[in-house]
Amino acid sequence: MNSNEVRTAAAGITDFSQLIEEAPRGMKVAVAGASDEVVLLAVKRAFEAGIVDGGLLAFTKEGSGKAAVDMGLSGFDMITVDDDRLAADAAVEAVRSGRCGILMKGFVQTKDFMKAVLDKITGLKRSGVLSQVGIYQIEGMGRLILMADVGICITPDLTQKAQIVTGAAAVARAFGNPCPKVAALSSVEVVNPSIPGSEDARELKVMAERGLLGKLVLDGPLALDNAVSQEAAAHKGISSEVAGYADVLLAPDLNSGNMMAKAAVYFARAKAAGVVTGAQCPIVLTSRADSDETKFSSIAVAAFLGSRG
Repeated sequence: MNSNEVRTAAAGITDFSQLIEEAPRGMKVAVAGASDEVVLLAVKRAFEAGIVDGGLLAFTKEGSGKAAVDMGLSGFDMITVDDDRLAADAAVEAVRSGRCGILMKGFVQTKDFMKAVLDKITGLKRSGVLSQVGIYQIEGMGRLILMADVGICITPDLTQKAQIVTGAAAVARAFGNPCPKVAALSSVEVVNPSIPGSEDARELKVMAERGLLGKLVLDGPLALDNAVSQEAAAHKGISSEVAGYADVLLAPDLNSGNMMAKAAVYFARAKAAGVVTGAQCPIVLTSRADSDETKFSSIAVAAFLGSRG
């Protein structure tokens, strides 16, 4: 076994089939807006796999409960409410009360869902920043690639980026990677004050070296090619524990993070999942356009975090 194979073997879960197989079982999920066939299919797949064994389905359309029962989801509590915000409130309350350990956005408006999560009295936000961590299986990589933030923080400052890093690294550790390698991305490998994010990347590296970000290794600024390609890093004479081996890619802002994530899916045909970190529970926040497979895989990812409390 060569050194790269040793590293891959030590990195825990490396593909989505393994992710599904090793996901914790017996979780409870609260779904805000289950009145959608794709959402119900994802929940059904998680239920049949044993990843979830019940929870709450909050509907916004009459008759949806019967459709869920017909799909074999009779073991869930079911309610029908008048609008998206009430569905989100009900799902959030199910988590706050301890009845469920995973919160999932179904077919509801994101703004209504997030208002329920962020409510200062009845919501689930902690003191830190919420961040969307994307998980991708890209052909030829030999490991899962995590990207953050890909959906929430528009222009995170240094403190917020530190929290985004710790959240993403926690996902990697939940997958069995004891010390994830994090690349703070920029368009160049040197600090340039004219390029947003490059100075933050340097500061994050210092913070990581001081142990302020938990158990991880971080290097930056690194361009994307040097972060994931050993050949590109060697060609440019970049030598570090992270260059060519990054498990987590930290985007400098939401524009770059979101486009990088969508490029992985639409150009590289990557398998994808996502989870929101920084709340009192893992949150499945997928797009309405996502497939039932992506939503199902996202539930599995959330189960890893939910089982750890």
